[in-house]
Amino acid sequence: MNANLCYTIFERCIHDYHVVNNISATLEQPFAPGSVEALLYHKCWIDTVQWHLEDLVRDPQIEATAGIALKRQIDVSNQQRTDMVEYIDSWLLNFYSDVQPLATATFNTESPAWAIDRLSILALKIYHMQLEATRKEASPAHRRACEEKNQVLLAQQKDLITAIDQLLHDIASGKKYMKVYKQMKMYNDESLNPVLYQLKKN
Repeated sequence: MNANLCYTIFERCIHDYHVVNNISATLEQPFAPGSVEALLYHKCWIDTVQWHLEDLVRDPQIEATAGIALKRQIDVSNQQRTDMVEYIDSWLLNFYSDVQPLATATFNTESPAWAIDRLSILALKIYHMQLEATRKEASPAHRRACEEKNQVLLAQQKDLITAIDQLLHDIASGKKYMKVYKQMKMYNDESLNPVLYQLKKN
């Protein structure tokens, strides 16, 4: 398990999505069920669909009802994204379960899977920025600006891959320890969101 493996899977997933390029397309999982590769691919598929939902909901001409429906899709997608991050962290916690943390081991503020989540989003940014940097109908100034932005994103990619690999190495060697924290999202929970549970009283 390493960050380059994650990124390779993310690139494959983004490519596969854009073959169909449809937010309603069914995910066709190319990896074995239960494998970390399958979790990573599923995670990136959710991110990729949500990327396009976010584009659609920002259409200034969108009809109000359609906009609300898209916003609710995005809420569902955010919950699925969070769940997948927790599944990946759980897989990693099990993977490193035999490692005995050193007495001096420290806790990282960001779990490995949340860092991997950022890598998935970064892969999407790079893919779409490259499209803009080569879009023929765009002005030369626009393409140059997008190419400059893409170089920054590529530098971020290199740094993030290095940081994830260092974190995984530190966990494997007992220098860091990890936990899986549930995000406890409240706005989707009918028992915790006051707008939703007040409706039940009426």
